[in-house]
Amino acid sequence: MSISKENLVMIAPASASVAESFVEPLNAAMDEFEISVNEKRQAAFLAQILHESTSLTHLEENLNYSADALKNYFGSHFKPEEFAVFARQKEKIANRVYANRMGNGPETSGDGYKYRGRGLIQLTGKDNYKECGDALRLNLVNDPELLKESVSACRSAAWFWKKHGLNELADKDHFTEITHKINGGKIGLVERKNFWAKAKEVFGSS
Repeated sequence: MSISKENLVMIAPASASVAESFVEPLNAAMDEFEISVNEKRQAAFLAQILHESTSLTHLEENLNYSADALKNYFGSHFKPEEFAVFARQKEKIANRVYANRMGNGPETSGDGYKYRGRGLIQLTGKDNYKECGDALRLNLVNDPELLKESVSACRSAAWFWKKHGLNELADKDHFTEITHKINGGKIGLVERKNFWAKAKEVFGSS
């Protein structure tokens, strides 16, 4: 089934200001990557991207971490005396924590910030940008900001979803496993599940 603006707002009221601009690209992306095959896939997909993007309102990773947050989330990347120095320094934080991995160069390369999380599913790292760009025929390595456009944001999220076998996990209601594949853990699981429950309710009454 196709989703409507009303569907999105019912699932995530905070998306009201942007929902209309996402309806068409979301439906197209879900069709392209076989998510619209059934309502289980659609409900799980929407629940995850709504959490990742703060109800479609943020298409870029929030790196505005306090010293305490840096310690909690990225403690292994910093010396104790560095937390206060790096706090609220978005570019410096990204360049440190994403250096020398996911295809990124060293901290001085700037790759960490250039290839920070973007899109509806927070694609991160030069290798992921290149692989996604090749699949979607977009030059994301040279123009990473494309992932902040609604069409590219939707397609990249749907591409990631299919590539990592999340359609099949959604068919089996393995929602926590989906979360782990997207997040690497269970951060935000309660909100993700709330969105999931609401999406199933909305689609069940459609």
